[in-house]
Amino acid sequence: MLHYRTYKLTEKKPWVVFVHGAGGSSSIWFLQVKEFKKHFNILMVDLRGHGKSKGLQFSPKRKYSFEDITLDILEVLNYLNIEKAHFIGVSLGTILIRHISELVPEKVCSMVMAGAIIRLNVRARFLVGLGNTFKRFVPYMWLYSFFAWIIMPRARHKKSRLLFVNEAKKVAQKEFMRWFKLTYELNPLLKYFEEKDTGIPTLYLTGDEDYMFLPAVEYIVQRHNNSFLEIIRNSGHVCNVDQPKDFNARAIAFMLGNSESSPLLQASAAV
Repeated sequence: MLHYRTYKLTEKKPWVVFVHGAGGSSSIWFLQVKEFKKHFNILMVDLRGHGKSKGLQFSPKRKYSFEDITLDILEVLNYLNIEKAHFIGVSLGTILIRHISELVPEKVCSMVMAGAIIRLNVRARFLVGLGNTFKRFVPYMWLYSFFAWIIMPRARHKKSRLLFVNEAKKVAQKEFMRWFKLTYELNPLLKYFEEKDTGIPTLYLTGDEDYMFLPAVEYIVQRHNNSFLEIIRNSGHVCNVDQPKDFNARAIAFMLGNSESSPLLQASAAV
């Protein structure tokens, strides 16, 4: 089972599940914990091969696919008897959260998508193709560092960029290759997610400098019900690190407004 960490207030408080992206770990949320644990029970997981889940053995029935990696997360929720939760993810973690909403929508109160990957534009597809061409000839950290710089190029993105690169150094080359193969699943999966509207309350928090992915997010919120976009100024792809105070305030307000204990939800249920 995945390595996980919890911060628990009371049984009555809603849960928030944090899901990091490829190459990261649960440490990517270090600027969120202090504020979120004032309002929620918190669960943070390290995805397979990442953080303290590195080296753990998984069932041979679990392959390297988005669905199986999603099942890893659900295994932890079931083990902890978490029946329902808010989910918050960053970058590739947003795809896993979206997959959870497909597999077990009854477990999802709301979703907060930070730096959401909705569609791969021409530049992103070119980078993925480039990576698949050279992944066996070039050290994986060269590729990862190059991708991180392309996605987060500005000086104010340096903290986010270095955080992800330093965490990626802890991932073994073999593990990186397994994760990189997931890029073959991306296009058909993203197309399906674009066409399928879950109706689950979803907040997209995106930096105004997340030039590679912001246009697709703007498009999707116009098509999906109960989906909202808030743009964080002076921020790039990893907006929870670039502008943590702004990010925390927006995400917490959204989740509290969509909790079962929220006065707004109780009022609408009464009607």
